[in-house]
Amino acid sequence: MINLTPNQLRKAANLKEKIVALEKELNQMFGSTAKPVENPAPKKRRKMSAAGKARIVAAQIARWAKINAAKSGAEAKPAKKKFTMSAEAKAKISAAAKARWAKIRAAKK
Repeated sequence: MINLTPNQLRKAANLKEKIVALEKELNQMFGSTAKPVENPAPKKRRKMSAAGKARIVAAQIARWAKINAAKSGAEAKPAKKKFTMSAEAKAKISAAAKARWAKIRAAKK
């Protein structure tokens, strides 16, 4: 805040009183019922109790623990083994496909 001398503060208070009086006089002159404009008081901020904040923090920690547990649980599972086809099975499927295509070609002729 600005450091003011007592004289300056007195002058400021007198000016403020004059302004209010002049606004009042103007309002009476024009028949206005509006109140003089004053600086509204600053709104008070709500304060959170320490217990309330602790509950919020605990809930957030629990949420993150749950998320991290889910992530680590997914990685802990062993990767599924890939299915490899035996040479015999491949040969069998290949022979069946060749026979099917031979039948289709024969039908066209």
